[in-house]
Amino acid sequence: MKIATFNINGVNTRLPALLEWLRREQPDVACLQELKAPEEAFPAQAIAEVGYGAIWHGQKSWNGVAILARDAEPVEIGRGLPGDPDDVQSRYIEAAVGGIVVVCLYLPNGNPQPGPKFDYKLAWMDRLHQRAQHWFDSGQPVVMAGDYNVVPTDEDIYNPKSWRKDALLQPESRERYQRLLDQGWTDAVRHVFGEERVYTFWDYFRQHWERNAGLRIDHLLLNAELLPRLRAAGVDRWVRGQVKPSDHAPTWIELGPAKAAKKAGSKSAKKSAKKTAKKATKKAVKKVAKKATKKATPPSKRTRRAAG
Repeated sequence: MKIATFNINGVNTRLPALLEWLRREQPDVACLQELKAPEEAFPAQAIAEVGYGAIWHGQKSWNGVAILARDAEPVEIGRGLPGDPDDVQSRYIEAAVGGIVVVCLYLPNGNPQPGPKFDYKLAWMDRLHQRAQHWFDSGQPVVMAGDYNVVPTDEDIYNPKSWRKDALLQPESRERYQRLLDQGWTDAVRHVFGEERVYTFWDYFRQHWERNAGLRIDHLLLNAELLPRLRAAGVDRWVRGQVKPSDHAPTWIELGPAKAAKKAGSKSAKKSAKKTAKKATKKAVKKVAKKATKKATPPSKRTRRAAG
């Protein structure tokens, strides 16, 4: 089972690119962010014609999230992050697909900081911790996928120096992301790629794509029940190289069958997941960083198989 997350940066503007990616890569589940479309403008029919059922939480001009399922209809669990009835921004939706709880989220950017936008980001993350704890303790296999707008460590960015004042790298943002891992969630891409640098976002300006000057801000977090099924992860970089692309590339994981996770709910599995998450996010190897910044023609796809 392949689950992907993709900040599409305008679902109607980039609909041809989205449909091409769905046809070519055929993810079983696709979580989309930044739809920039109201409910009635979501292109459900076009997406259905390539074999995907969908649920979505739209908003005019900004935000918006959706969950697509290949040859299936996602069963909606809820929409809107609990904890603030006055929050009207469309950033969060949950569904059941193929026996897995799929959470799709678009975490606030937070810029400029300091200021009200950054305060909103931190408050949103605090609310997310509460919902994440609920799902981690649920006993069900859960993935929380989306654009987190957080660069977890300096090893997840081409060069942190020019981004030090950005909300994506602030200590408060990183500390709240780490708190999710401390709950026991595993950052699947980092778990699979280990110390190797991998990016999911390249700014439109200053030739960031051409120089492979990227950031890793799109994450898929797995709970203890789902982690043993992790088989591979990757980034479909070729999508970022298309004409008029999103500034993100689809990021995905591949899961094995459910029977492989029989004992995943045990205390030992949860303990192992916590240790793995902490270890994966705290490693910073200078040798790898130097190699990553050398000029080279980037591959169209980054894929790595999970150990074991």
